[in-house]
Amino acid sequence: MSLALIIPDRKLDDLQQRLTQALPDTRIDVWPDIHQPDAVEFAVVWKQPAGCLAALPKLKAIQCYGAGVDAILADATLPTLPIARIVDPSLTRTMVRYVDGVVSHYRLRLDQFSLQQRQALWRPKSPRRLQHISVLGLGELGSAVAAHFVSLGYQVSGWARTAKQLEQVQVYHGAGQLAAAVAQADVIICLLPLTQATQGLLGQTFFSSTKPGAIFINVARGAIVDDNALLDALQSGQLEAACLDVFSQEPLPAEHAFWQHPAILITPHVSAVTNVATVVEQIADNYRRSQQGLPLLNLVDVTRGY
Repeated sequence: MSLALIIPDRKLDDLQQRLTQALPDTRIDVWPDIHQPDAVEFAVVWKQPAGCLAALPKLKAIQCYGAGVDAILADATLPTLPIARIVDPSLTRTMVRYVDGVVSHYRLRLDQFSLQQRQALWRPKSPRRLQHISVLGLGELGSAVAAHFVSLGYQVSGWARTAKQLEQVQVYHGAGQLAAAVAQADVIICLLPLTQATQGLLGQTFFSSTKPGAIFINVARGAIVDDNALLDALQSGQLEAACLDVFSQEPLPAEHAFWQHPAILITPHVSAVTNVATVVEQIADNYRRSQQGLPLLNLVDVTRGY
């Protein structure tokens, strides 16, 4: 029996070594160099090539190497098997720190001062009055982000697919309440999972319902947002600025309009990077549970997509 790491375009020596130490009796293979495909019973994946999981006939379970499983579910040949995702406290802390830093960036007008620097302009301005933050998606990460901004004294609203209760957060739910969730928000943070229901959800209708001059932050998935609608909202002033960490195509093509837009801040999908040291035991635990016929931890509901 063996475990396969199917994580293309990433150096996996550290992960392979740590899993070998945690599972000394298990062979750890790195795709595409799978020693015996018919011996692989557990796969750790991230943006796996379509069809590669279907080529493992003895596969029992799939472990996503991150929090989002949309890339796994996009594979039309995906075997019907249990899928688990990573729930990592350090990943949550990283996300909270990232969005806190971005909000501070805009509150202190660092975006404007950066533009002024390039023009050699000396124009002091007071910080922006950012008071209301709306968080779209109230799962593990979204709930932590909402709670963080509550603790800092912001008014916080949130939106989820179904009704939820979060302390000191005005929660809206269902398609009919999406506009209300962002109508008064100075900052909108997208942490929605990418599913069939959320693909392209944030388009022209959505942006027209935001507070004029709002700031938009996407740390979820690029395909949730209609790129042209976002550009139109920035052009019209409906949005003042946008910070984008995720994109429909990654890496973002050099010719994409986002790169040169003065109101867009781009980061290369770094808002919450999986920490090898903190997730190895979670992966190893799920491998052992799979071998023992036990339910995986942090099991994904495939019908929901998360």
